[in-house]
Amino acid sequence: MIIRQLFRVALPCALMAGAVGVAGYQALEAADHFDPPARTGSDTNTVGFDIAADIADLYAFHDVNNVYLAIGFGGPSATNLPGFYDPDVLYTINVSNTGTRTDIEFPIEIRFGRDGANPGIEVRNLPGESLLRGPVERNLTTSNGIMVRAGVFDDPFNFDPQGLRDSRATGNLSFNNARNRFAGLNSTFVIIGIPRGLIDRGQPLDIWTSSARIRS
Repeated sequence: MIIRQLFRVALPCALMAGAVGVAGYQALEAADHFDPPARTGSDTNTVGFDIAADIADLYAFHDVNNVYLAIGFGGPSATNLPGFYDPDVLYTINVSNTGTRTDIEFPIEIRFGRDGANPGIEVRNLPGESLLRGPVERNLTTSNGIMVRAGVFDDPFNFDPQGLRDSRATGNLSFNNARNRFAGLNSTFVIIGIPRGLIDRGQPLDIWTSSARIRS
């Protein structure tokens, strides 16, 4: 399974302190929670579904100091469930910051493993760093100021799948912002904060992500 999303993130000059700008948005093979059109409601059957490898969302934003990249998967899940830390899934966040938009300057690779019973994360190809390892549910930092955290978070996505089904069935827009399929549910996230000086080359960043399952 490979699921991709592409964002173009504009990095304004330092004079625009605190501003967050996104210069357009384009999606390729848009990722989602579950697989459309049938897997969109609370009655979705997930038997045989590769929950850990299903990238639900890619978020990319920045403040005056850092660029933040985050991927979510393994949800929406009940709040009493642990994170999905599957050692046989390779997640990649690709970042292009110079030249052709499809050039990959930073193919950031993410894998999970275990130290005994405790799950951990390994991240490769971070800007200026070859490898970072550590436990999940903890802020990990590199010598050049990159922060990585993997863990369970309240899913920030807001969507009304019943409204989608009703809209498609009747031809009338039937969304209700009081119905949120993801309210009170969690997803597993990997969040990476990168100092802007390590990644900003004065032009928009192109960022996309994929997952791949290792099989025998």
